[in-house]
Amino acid sequence: MTATAAASQEELQEHFDATIAHDRRIEPRDWMPEAYRKTLVRQIAQHAHSEIIGMQPEGNWLTRAPSLRRKAILLAKVQDEAGHGMYLYSAAETLGADRADLTQMLIDGRQKYSSIFNYPTLTFADVGVIGWLVDGAAIANQVPLCRSSFGPYARAMVRICKEESFHQRQGFELLMHLMAGTPAQREMVQDATNRWWWPSLMMFGPPDADSPNTQQSMAWRIKRHTNDELRQRYVDMSVPQAAALGVTLPDPELRWNTDREHYDFGEIDWADFKRVVSGQGPCNAERIAHRKAAHDEGEWVREAAVAYAAKQAS
Repeated sequence: MTATAAASQEELQEHFDATIAHDRRIEPRDWMPEAYRKTLVRQIAQHAHSEIIGMQPEGNWLTRAPSLRRKAILLAKVQDEAGHGMYLYSAAETLGADRADLTQMLIDGRQKYSSIFNYPTLTFADVGVIGWLVDGAAIANQVPLCRSSFGPYARAMVRICKEESFHQRQGFELLMHLMAGTPAQREMVQDATNRWWWPSLMMFGPPDADSPNTQQSMAWRIKRHTNDELRQRYVDMSVPQAAALGVTLPDPELRWNTDREHYDFGEIDWADFKRVVSGQGPCNAERIAHRKAAHDEGEWVREAAVAYAAKQAS
């Protein structure tokens, strides 16, 4: 690199650093460090994959919803999740990523999605608990991303978070209805809560001491809070909601700490987290096989769309 090129590179870096320091947005045409771009592609792709894979656990109940109203609500939610994935893939494409390449990396196991979607939905109460706990965790995690330093990601998150908030209210309303029902229905809600509580806490990622990307992402203001800070905020939010529902969160160590003014909670099974993330969860193979089948079976649709676009252009 020549002295002139080195000086130009230094000026670009200084401008980037100043933009971040002044809490302004980085846009796709702005210069950015390659490490910043790669971090965003990894995070946004993982987020997009999670939305698309996340359609499967609840989609499992579309044909078995107990009423037309519940089916319509669930259909709308699954459709929203597909839209979220598309917004996020589009944001990744502004960074030079290719949507087809990202999908292939997911299918090949070279990119991850949220570990929460590798657990089965055993009863219809799971649909409500996913809305309450899983979407609640997503909201706690994603609302700060509306202030992410990368413009397209932040703007996509504004709409996504509004819709996730609605999904959480839908789930809570379903659970309130079940808790006002029969003893069997209340037991079903408690069972679903027992199974989803700990995986929901894992959604925020590993503890800060074991998170290799958190500090740099916060320095770049991609993230605004650490994993443990967000997890604590989520626990504090969820405990009064559980009390309002009348369910018991499955943690004997859960109690209010007057000194910290936060809830203390038990130790997460990080060995289980690592097992699921590494592909050994209850539904990992099933989720990827289903995604691959959908991708393969939709190839003719993609080819037809490309041919139609070419015809219109000519």
